[in-house]
Amino acid sequence: MMHGFIPPQRYFPYLSWQEIANLENKENIVIIQPIGAIEQHGYHLPIAVDSAISLGVLGEALSKLDNKYPAYALPCLYYGKSNEHWGFPGTITLSATTMLSVIKEMAASIYQAGFRKLVLMNSHGGQPQIMEIAARDIHQENPDFNVFPLFTWRVPNIAKKLLTSQESESGIHAGDAETSLILALLPEQVKMDLAVKEYPRNLPKNSLISMEGKLPFAWLTSEVSSSGVIGDATLASKEKGELILESLANGWVEVIKDIYNFSNPGE
Repeated sequence: MMHGFIPPQRYFPYLSWQEIANLENKENIVIIQPIGAIEQHGYHLPIAVDSAISLGVLGEALSKLDNKYPAYALPCLYYGKSNEHWGFPGTITLSATTMLSVIKEMAASIYQAGFRKLVLMNSHGGQPQIMEIAARDIHQENPDFNVFPLFTWRVPNIAKKLLTSQESESGIHAGDAETSLILALLPEQVKMDLAVKEYPRNLPKNSLISMEGKLPFAWLTSEVSSSGVIGDATLASKEKGELILESLANGWVEVIKDIYNFSNPGE
């Protein structure tokens, strides 16, 4: 089934062009573009992790969303900018330029169809900046088009409460949170017997510079991890993943409702 995790009645490609043309209140309908990546996630996880998270969380949120809030999911953009994982077999990466072009051209089609609210729902930590650049450019070209460059994990959720302090701070890739969530979404694709704990090697101590913070440096995964994991995947559990999924979905329900009711301050 094409819709996968997404409720079929919320899956945009299942509509006919005439049904789309006749939709009411198009300026407030929320169109959501799930965005992921195809990239290595250690020995134990499939390369589809980020895409699965976008689709799984969005599907759960749309299942919970009251029918009075019109919102539709576009097909996932599976490929992303994943060049930090270059050298790990299976990683497929687009350039920033290509990704910007794809997002802008997709958005132009959504705008041409009459919609005025577009969410870029990104689950890959290597590309929030691209979402933000694309959203600003799209809005500058069409000021009545409201575009929201959102990261899946930034809605209110309980994930950090379930993690150790070290994992909360440094478990940024294929660690406890992502592994637990995939155990809830795609349990048959997780090989927990291959899960490892690996944190970055030789990072500067007592420094203002960090991998992902206010003052970051450029890095490649192969420079800081031999397994591809940056975190502790051995701590993961399906039970933890189900709690994370539930809280992320609830957060996204509230965000979608806020976006439906949103009016640009400049309008």
